[in-house]
Amino acid sequence: MEEQLNQVVSSPAPAGAAEERMLRADLVREIVARAQRGEGAKRIARELGVDRKTVKRWLRLGAWQPRHYQRRPRPIDVFVKFIEQRGPEVGWNGVVLFRELAGIGFTGSYQQVQRFLKPYRARRKWSELATVRFETEPGEQAQVDYGQLRVWIGEQAETVHLFVFTLGYSRRLFTRGYQNERLATLLDGHERALRHFSGVPLNCLYDNPRNLVLGRSESKVLWHPVFEDFARYYGFTPRACQPYRARTKGKVESGVKYVKRNALAGRRFGSWEELNEWLERWSAEIADQRVHGTTHERPLDRFAREQLIPLGARPPYSYERVRLRQVANDALVAVGAARYSVPVEYVGMTVSVHECADHYEIYHQERLIARHRKVARHSVVMEAVHYAGLLRVDRRIPPAAPPRFDPTSAGSAR
Repeated sequence: MEEQLNQVVSSPAPAGAAEERMLRADLVREIVARAQRGEGAKRIARELGVDRKTVKRWLRLGAWQPRHYQRRPRPIDVFVKFIEQRGPEVGWNGVVLFRELAGIGFTGSYQQVQRFLKPYRARRKWSELATVRFETEPGEQAQVDYGQLRVWIGEQAETVHLFVFTLGYSRRLFTRGYQNERLATLLDGHERALRHFSGVPLNCLYDNPRNLVLGRSESKVLWHPVFEDFARYYGFTPRACQPYRARTKGKVESGVKYVKRNALAGRRFGSWEELNEWLERWSAEIADQRVHGTTHERPLDRFAREQLIPLGARPPYSYERVRLRQVANDALVAVGAARYSVPVEYVGMTVSVHECADHYEIYHQERLIARHRKVARHSVVMEAVHYAGLLRVDRRIPPAAPPRFDPTSAGSAR
């Protein structure tokens, strides 16, 4: 593993070099954090899959440090682009890549190909399925899940998708209501939860949601690449429950029931904003202050002993989905099975729709021309200001003349 840490620094892939350095630095920070919590080097090495000597070396150094040395050119360097394109297609199989490289002029050895592939294979090791314990140490784990509930918002009952993020040790939770469970809203919920707690746990546990888990291959979880990048950005390791064993994340399931039965039972809200303002106030005034039935302590008191990785000055994760649309004659843009208005002067023009967690922003040549909150499918959102200046002719059109031939008339049959 030590070789992997140093190999990443000298990786010939310039586009991903900075990201790999950050990933390895996060791994060293996790080793140091575990040691500060009193875990021994042997246990850290076993749980992280790292050699014990490597763990001891980084603990002596106290922090991640790059190895500075002068890199010499290698025969494989000229084939980096080919390996990056071909590698994912063959599952980073060294035998196959060595055979194909030899066919296009590579003169190095098979061992050189294997050494070169190590950092690429290491990128996916952190997403392997691991055994999940029911009780966790401070800062070790959070559990994430959704719950659905019909709630009156305005004049109609809406299905609220409750995002619940529960810290395993303190049982402190964050919750927010959304209109769907798409990837954008899931990332928004994570972002708000991490900012709410001002820190990041080592692991987050999930129940194989379809928008995150794309499948499994050889006992490994295949995560959605955007979510995988999000987890790497914040430095936590995602875990997935074994199929049909969702009980291993019982802390968050209990939290979902608690939100439904305590925070939202019998309540009605004027808007989605009012709903989420109440959930935020309820979390601080009720959920954080109650004595938990399992720990027999207030979550806020146990949270003082949580050891989350500080966020620091890290900016929010940037995620947008951009689509191009042509403005229809009625000044409406179709997106997400609904239609949204733009100023009428853009009729017939092509605009770009930027999808965020709970709203759309519509641009024309880098100029923001409309911003709409997401609505239900088949809805139409029209802002009056977008149609200002339209001429409305209040003139009655005379009825058309009657037809010369009426088949129902007796006289027409002659």
